[in-house]
Parts: sequence; structure tokens; C-alpha cells
Amino acid sequence: MRPIHVRAKPGDVAPIVLLVGDPGRATRTAGLMDDAVCYNEFRGLVGYTGTYEGAGISVQTTGMGSPSAAIVCEELAMLGARVLIRLGTCGAVHQDMRATDIVIATAACPLDGTTSGYTDGEPYAPAATFRVVRALVDAASDAGVRFHTGLIATEDALYRVREAWADRWQARGVIAQEMEASAIFTVAAVRGIEAGCILVASNHAGQHERLPDDELQPAIDAMIRIGLRAAVSLSS
Repeated sequence: MRPIHVRAKPGDVAPIVLLVGDPGRATRTAGLMDDAVCYNEFRGLVGYTGTYEGAGISVQTTGMGSPSAAIVCEELAMLGARVLIRLGTCGAVHQDMRATDIVIATAACPLDGTTSGYTDGEPYAPAATFRVVRALVDAASDAGVRFHTGLIATEDALYRVREAWADRWQARGVIAQEMEASAIFTVAAVRGIEAGCILVASNHAGQHERLPDDELQPAIDAMIRIGLRAAVSLSS
């Protein structure tokens, strides 16, 4: 089957793919890799394949939100991807978290419509693959960054999230809010592949002002390197 949106062919995409929302972040990640080649630019879904420390790795743009992320993940699975790792930003929910902290998700509360579409509205708990979580935790520990591991929430309507929302979900153990992980974990489960998610807190959920880019970028760069190191360990 030829994918509709990720216009690549089998062999263009590595078995391990880092997923980013922003095409600029895909290009930045590719710049850290050796011999990176762009295999897709259609619809702004920029994708590259190269190597990092000898391991073949791809980085693929998903766009924003669960519907777009699910489409991209389905098409990557068609192209032979076996591990999907989201690298993104999030709103901090846990009161002890601050902007620039890193979050490694163990599971995602499915508050989005896409996950419900896959499960016909039945209760479901989208979770990251333990092997991927462990690789991300090990890489973050080695990097010496401040990070948190736990439950996140995937929400469609970003500007519906308010402080009262954050208080309610914090009481249920949620530590961060974002917009794609639940769908990524669900597609991975349905297609029999592995998935994980690492994020940088850019603000507090419900407070829609983020750090200036120059203050946030070092944490994003650290997250990218952690994702690359995790991918290397997962490829061995």
C-alpha cells in the first residue's frame, strides 16, 4: 500500500522513528544525524532518515493534534516503522514541575476524539511500551537533566484547558498535558509496534504563555539528544 501523505517507499524510513510536531524541529534533529536524507516534504510533513552513532534513525513531522499524528503513524507503520517515539512540548500539570523540565510518559489519558474513534468509545488505557520508557529514562539519567516519569493527558482543545482542568487532573495523578501521545500509543498498539513519548514543559497547563524560544531551546535540544540516545539503545 502506498501512503497518501508520507510519500515515501519501504526502505526510506528506518525501523525507529522520532516523531515531532514541528517541521523545523525535524530539520534540527536531522542536523545532529549523519548522512540525513529528506524522504518527504508533502503537506509540510517533513521526514529525514540518517544515522546516529551508527544506528539508522528517522525523524518525522506529525503536525499538531491527534488526528494528524494518527495518520502519520499509520503510514509509518505501512512503511516498516517498528518503534515510534514522540518528542514534543507539554503543559506542566504537577505542581512541582517547572518550565524546561522533561517528562517521560508511561501512559496517556485519552481525552482526545481520535483514540475514541479507534476504540468505538469503549474504555481504553493507551500506554507507552515499557522497553521504550526504560530506554528514555536511562538516556535522561545519563544526560543529567531534571525529569519526571508518569501519566500524562492528551487533550484536543488546547485553549479549553484552564487552571481548574489542571487541578482536577493533577488530583488523578496526571503530571502533564499535550495533544498527540494517546493517539500515537493507540495506533502503535493496534499495529503491533512499540511507542514512547518524551516532552519538555513549555508552560503550566491552563496558562497559555510559554517561555521565550531562547530560554526553551536548550531543554528541547537536550530532549532531542535523549531521544536519539534512546533510539540507539533500542536499535541494538
